[in-house]
Amino acid sequence: MVRMAFYDLDGTLVSGNIVQRYAFFVRSLPSRARAAVKGFKLVMSVPIWIALDFWSRRLFNHVFYREYRGMRREWLCGLDEELFRRAVEPTIYPGAKALVEADRRAGFTLVLVTGELDFALGPLVRYFGFDAVISNSLIWRNGVATGEVVEPLVAEREKVEAMRRLANKHGTDLGQAKAYSDSFSDSPMLESVGNPAAVHPDRRLKRLALDRGWPILNLRKDTVKRGIDGDAR
Repeated sequence: MVRMAFYDLDGTLVSGNIVQRYAFFVRSLPSRARAAVKGFKLVMSVPIWIALDFWSRRLFNHVFYREYRGMRREWLCGLDEELFRRAVEPTIYPGAKALVEADRRAGFTLVLVTGELDFALGPLVRYFGFDAVISNSLIWRNGVATGEVVEPLVAEREKVEAMRRLANKHGTDLGQAKAYSDSFSDSPMLESVGNPAAVHPDRRLKRLALDRGWPILNLRKDTVKRGIDGDAR
């Protein structure tokens, strides 16, 4: 039977986030004036983004991705390698690759589950060697972003539904699967599998992990703790 391992991205495998990667695109805009305006707006909106993210990751994604309105798909996709080199690779936790490789050696199919947009993920997916990706996509009109996201938006409980659809497609059981995340907003994702682990958990997730007896992992060091290489129960 196929066994799957599901990985959240931000805070789990990398220290970066979607706001920082969007900031890279803003800094790369051909128009300095437009880059300055968007950059100023981004900085001034940080408290709003933090509040929205705490309240609802789904709502945050819906609102934040409107910032991409007017950007061209060809231009965004053409920056994927530079985005990885300058804004993604430096944020990868030292122990992240070892964790993923340990699951690969144990025979798991590796699945990235993230609210990030698909065009920002290609080089990262190749770096880790993920077998499948669950992510968000923008809606485009004549090659230009409308600011809307293709439904269903991947966040919170929709992550679980997407995981179930993929598991059903491959005829596998989530009870035999692993999942990793840092955020309490992903507690449904962790609770849906037989082998969850909290990675650098926030306060609420740490409390839940301790209550449930889930492993708590630290990938900030280039080590893989004993027990990760098999089923984490």
